[in-house]
This record gives sequence, structure tokens and C-alpha cells, in this order.
Amino acid sequence: MSVAAADARIRRLRPPKPRVDPYTAHGALVEDERRPDGRRETALTIFLAGAECPFTCSFCDLWRYTIDGPTPPGALAAQVEKVLNASGTPLPDRLKLYNASNFFDRRAVPLADRDRLAALAGPFAAVTVESHVNTIGTETLAFARSLRGRLEVAVGLETIHPEASRRLNKRLELPRFDAAARLLAENGIDLRVFVLVGAPHVPAAESVAWTIRTVEYAVTRGASVVAIIPVRGGNGEMERLKSLGEFSPPTLAQLEAALDGCLQFTGCVVTADSWDAEQFAPCDACRLARIERLQRINVRGRAESRVACAVCGAA
Repeated sequence: MSVAAADARIRRLRPPKPRVDPYTAHGALVEDERRPDGRRETALTIFLAGAECPFTCSFCDLWRYTIDGPTPPGALAAQVEKVLNASGTPLPDRLKLYNASNFFDRRAVPLADRDRLAALAGPFAAVTVESHVNTIGTETLAFARSLRGRLEVAVGLETIHPEASRRLNKRLELPRFDAAARLLAENGIDLRVFVLVGAPHVPAAESVAWTIRTVEYAVTRGASVVAIIPVRGGNGEMERLKSLGEFSPPTLAQLEAALDGCLQFTGCVVTADSWDAEQFAPCDACRLARIERLQRINVRGRAESRVACAVCGAA
């Protein structure tokens, strides 16, 4: 199937997109994060509304937070200003601008707006933006130079399983990922990587092992932070793949095993995404304790014994 045909099929299966206001951020949160040198920092994440990513990954659920058409000039700065004005002082150490797309895609972030966003980010020691590796290049370096703080770029590697990687419709080749990682490192820009657990087209019995291998790949390419993200359904394509036996929704046990298996890696912070993790654990008796354990490991970076549950037999 051609890329265009795959894009069309994936988009056709999606439920209706909620209405999104391009001048109002979806929300913001402040959380503690651990850095590779052991420091703890506070990070303000702003979830921005803007243009949709053009790559149409099969597993994506971020499209629902985007608008139809390009981001209006000035809209992103208006969103950030509103959040910062409501944040008070002192400001956190890091500002994360997540726009559910690619920061260096001019359709998503108009070029003229980047200087204003850099100025708004001035009080922060570090800034994180997100991008497909295919949009990392000279404009990334220019934005880094415009910041007072240090830039970090978050990218989705997802999985290095050869068959799954090819079928995710992401248009990501490992040599291109490697080249982007080198470019960032050579220019003093940090790399944050997203890795999937429960990636479609990866056999369920092999899912954790491939997640750990993918994290290791990112670590060896210089990633400073790797977040393990369980694949969520609801976009239509995941349901289609599930009906064909090509996708098994991940479990909380798989997320736990993946994080535990990655604590061996040094020089990099590996975390588990616990947002909405309740849906991956059906047991009411142990669900909360197991999620809280993951959150403690995220912040402390130290192994903990698994939560034992007499009801479901966990651990």
C-alpha cells in the first residue's frame, strides 16, 4: 500500500475530531523530573493547540488535539502567554512546549513566531520541544541559538522492531534518526526519546523485550531522557489492527517490566508514562499502588520490589 493510501485509510477510520481553539492551550502541568546527572528539576509542560502532524502514524492519538489547517500566526505565543501569566512565580526550571505535531514544521509553528516563543522562554534554564526527526535541521540549530536556556528536542523512535517500524506509517529510517541524534549532540542540544510498549505488529510475547532493545538503542545514540509510552487505542486504526491480530493492547504488567528492565542503563533517565495508566490494569485492588510505584521510580531512578496482589496475582 502506498503512503498516501495508508494515510487516507488511517484518517478515514478516525472518530470525529473535537473542536480545538487555536488561541487556547489544552492545559498545562508542573511536575518534578530527574536529569541524567542526578539533579531534580521542575518542568512546566504546556499542551499547545496547532496544526496536525503530516506523518499520520498508525498509532497516533495526538491528532485529536490539533486544528484543521495551518496554525494561525501569533496563536502559539498567545497560548503560552496566557499560561505563563497564570503561573505566578517562581517559574519552574524547564519549559516544555508540546504542540502534538512538529515544532520545526512551519505549518505547525510559523517561522515568524519562533522568536516570540524564544523570548517567552527566556526565564527558563531549559526548553523542550517535540519534532519528527525528518524536520530536525538548520532551523533547529537557529532556534537553539535564539534561546537563553538549553534546548532539548523530543522525538519518537517508537520501536526498532524491523517489521513494526516499517508498518507504523511513520516514515522514520534508523540512519535518519542516527543523523539527527548526531546533529543535536554536536551542537549542544539534548535528545529526549519516546519509545512504545505494545507497538502494533510486535508479538505480545516479545513486546517488552523489543521495548528494552529500543530504549537501549536510544541510549547508545545519546538520549538524555527516554519515556516509555503504552500504545492507546481509540483512533480506529488500532481497533482494525486488533481485529486482525496485529495489535494487542499493552498491560500495566508490560509497562512495569519494561521500566524495570531499563533501570540497568546508565547516563540516561528512563521513565514510564503513567498518564491514564488505569486503563491498562483491570484489578481495582492493586492498580493504584502499582502506578504509584512507577511514579516513584520515575523520580528516584531506583528499583523497587513489585507490588504483590492476592486478588489478581500480580508480581
